[in-house]
Amino acid sequence: MNDFELIRRFPYFEHLAPVDLAKMAPLFITREYDKGTTIFLEDEEGDELYLIQSGLIHIYRNDENREIILSVLSEGDFFGEMALLESVQLRSASARTIEKSILYVLKRRDFVGLLQQNPLISLKILETTLGRLRKANELIMDLTLLDARTRIVRTLLRLMEQHGSPKPDGILIAFKLTHQQLADMSGTVRETVTKVMLDLQYSELIRVDKKMILVLAPDKLRQSAWM
Repeated sequence: MNDFELIRRFPYFEHLAPVDLAKMAPLFITREYDKGTTIFLEDEEGDELYLIQSGLIHIYRNDENREIILSVLSEGDFFGEMALLESVQLRSASARTIEKSILYVLKRRDFVGLLQQNPLISLKILETTLGRLRKANELIMDLTLLDARTRIVRTLLRLMEQHGSPKPDGILIAFKLTHQQLADMSGTVRETVTKVMLDLQYSELIRVDKKMILVLAPDKLRQSAWM
């Protein structure tokens, strides 16, 4: 995906005319990150928005010396948007690459100029922020009210919906996942994830090959999340 196409698909700017997008593209800085690089840490000051041109990013928080993975982001996703909305904004979570990544970066000072020229961007910001807030509330409800097996299954469903790639025999979650990473996403422990994953494979709901998860029966997996 080229930089113009990526910016055009970004929710804040999708309503803009091509001529405005062409003027906007030079404001973005391109940065490359190696695997395992920390982009920013929770509670740091920040003034940059990130668009993912390629790669994978973990957004996570530390809770009593344990990482809780809030989301896994890939090509076309964005993060760090709250830093654009206030003059002094502390990061609410940390971000780290889980493979080599290329990001487009927009600084707050340039973003403020865009708002002055295109007031409709403010409405898009509100819509996008509310959507992410709803998803965050769903995750909080999962972690506090559901049993461990259901949390793991719903984590797999979210990953399938966000990163699924259709295959002849199912939907492939398009990156490798360890049991520890699934535990960090679902608020469980690795041993519990291992047990649930074996059960899901025995039930022919998923298949795992070299840490890649293929969902064989998406509808049945959804039903199992509510059993």
